[in-house]
Amino acid sequence: MHLNEQTVIWFGCLVVAVILHEISHGVVALWFGDHTAKDAGRLTLNPVPHIDPFGSIVLPAMGAIIGFPVLAWAKPVPVNPGQMHNPRRDMVFVSLAGPGTNFLLMAAAAIGARAAYASITPVYSTDQLPLGILILYSFALVNLFLGLFNLLPIPPLDGSALIERVLPGEWLPQWHKFRPYGFLVLFLLVFSTGVIAKFLRPFEDALFRFVFG
Repeated sequence: MHLNEQTVIWFGCLVVAVILHEISHGVVALWFGDHTAKDAGRLTLNPVPHIDPFGSIVLPAMGAIIGFPVLAWAKPVPVNPGQMHNPRRDMVFVSLAGPGTNFLLMAAAAIGARAAYASITPVYSTDQLPLGILILYSFALVNLFLGLFNLLPIPPLDGSALIERVLPGEWLPQWHKFRPYGFLVLFLLVFSTGVIAKFLRPFEDALFRFVFG
């Protein structure tokens, strides 16, 4: 498969996964009584209201080109904890909804890819895979990366929201001072240190063995 074809597959899978990630936050918030996302028209599969030009297009395209499509986001779904029944508790579930959705999508795509691969003559390179299996495996891998990546306790990722829910109140002012630097930390971790790639590699290998082993 040519690089540009692989790039299109990664890019498409990533944009879909990121949008479904954001929608899930709004759906769970609605479940707990917050209608903000619904009233804003964000509980829709139409990608247009969710697209952030930089986070949904530019960065995913860059990641797909270099073969590491992790850093991406859609426009955050608006959430108002004040409308929830128990804001501090309910926001934990709202934050977990995004990564949880990615893991469910990963499992479904991986099972589909495994079943489809079992029905064909084994190949020895992903370049030789039928297009349908390659798309399923790519979608599983993208969702695995996004789910794990978003659990990192670094703003503005979902893991940081979980940290905010469990930190003692007297620690929050110091945490809020750190939040504006979250993006800088993420860029350094992803593009400079290679720490994120090393963290994700064992999970990627396990997914590969599950689908093609």
